[in-house]
Amino acid sequence: MTSIAHSAFLAFYVYLIMILIQWLVATLSKAKQPYAVPGKIDKDLSHESFIFRAHRTFHNTLENSALFIGTVLFAFVINYHSWVFAICMWVYVIARLIHMALYYAIATEKNPSPRSYFFLIGVIANVIMLVLIGIKLV
Repeated sequence: MTSIAHSAFLAFYVYLIMILIQWLVATLSKAKQPYAVPGKIDKDLSHESFIFRAHRTFHNTLENSALFIGTVLFAFVINYHSWVFAICMWVYVIARLIHMALYYAIATEKNPSPRSYFFLIGVIANVIMLVLIGIKLV
């Protein structure tokens, strides 16, 4: 296996572990609450609640996962190896990790919030990956 492929696989693995951790944090923080109902979050909760922030962090990641996972798997299927692509994967993963940490730490209704910038960095990295695949296919 090339070092490029290894780096890309490792980034993808770290991303999957991050999703698992977010799920655990969201699930366990909510389950500790009295009268917790699986699959339901109190509609009166907002950013001041860690339960709300953990839930939104996990769901925001899920909402963005389809494009990232699809892009990465498509690159793997067509056997596309590029240092730029691997770096973009790491940028995306690190941006999502920082987004997660900021969402957990900062209770704000402000938009854009500090986490918004890392959300945007992740989106840009994903768009670059899609463009790189497109160039490879042409």
